Amino acid sequence: MASQKTLKQILEESNQCFLVPCVYDCASNRAVEMCGFPVSLLSGGEVSISMNGVIDYGLTNLTDLEWVVSRVSQTSSMPLIADIEDGFGGPLAVYRSAKRLAMAGAAAIQLEDAGDMEDTTKLLSRDKYLAKVKAALSALEGTNCMLIARTNADPAIPEEMKEGCERLKAAMDLGAELAMMVKITNLEQAKELAKVVPGWKIFADVRADNGVPSVTMDQLTELGYVMCSTHYTMKAAMEGMLEHGLQNFKDQSVAYTFTHASGTGQVDFSASPLFEPHAYLELENSFTGADKEYTIVGHKVDGYPEGFKRVSIKERL
Repeated sequence: MASQKTLKQILEESNQCFLVPCVYDCASNRAVEMCGFPVSLLSGGEVSISMNGVIDYGLTNLTDLEWVVSRVSQTSSMPLIADIEDGFGGPLAVYRSAKRLAMAGAAAIQLEDAGDMEDTTKLLSRDKYLAKVKAALSALEGTNCMLIARTNADPAIPEEMKEGCERLKAAMDLGAELAMMVKITNLEQAKELAKVVPGWKIFADVRADNGVPSVTMDQLTELGYVMCSTHYTMKAAMEGMLEHGLQNFKDQSVAYTFTHASGTGQVDFSASPLFEPHAYLELENSFTGADKEYTIVGHKVDGYPEGFKRVSIKERL
């Protein structure tokens, strides 16, 4: 992992719950990093869409996930949390998955209690889930990778809310370092969980319907929540591509793309400047003594846009 700080160090040094964007590849992670976010979370659902072109229906396997985690974590200065779904099987499979993803660079793994990846509303029995938690904790011993215990229990159903809280507390008692009830959507449900589950918690998939956030970072901080995940990167990417695509298709021209840069304000013919290509060549030139300049088929590429976080190229290779 290229991150200069572990996830645990960041959480220990923070006194405020903060937003953690979900990512799905190196480019989306790069955009999150440039904006200054301190941590990112690899979304299982969005990895499935970006890598396989299909919805999250249990079709992504461990090899797929390991491949993405290794590449994203290696090229990032932020700790990366990995969603490992149900761990791809029973306790032995979870042990193997946890060990391999920690080696691939995951700063934390998120293990859910779904009984069937085709129907995540079916919960494993508490005993079976806790056996998986034990397996993951054993696999992560001696690493900096943390375990996030996640339940898919529905807080709108009182008996499920009670069971979800109790199994998360049991997982924390075993050694899981963070807890998440993924279907919590409002402050009252967040408070209910906080009454039962001590320690660090994550509020999942925060919403802002009609432009109004369902919870604030200050409210969550008071309840012991340290991170709040959000899905925006894939929607933002698709909206941008569709905006440009529709206009370019209508005009049968790329003039729209050449004159619009809503994020950086830096008009260019490609996204290459956002990845600091010149810095890579500067590093190579330091080895060769040459004076090679980066171009795209002979066309010069602008420099890195101002106002965004920069990370040494040596941290990315």
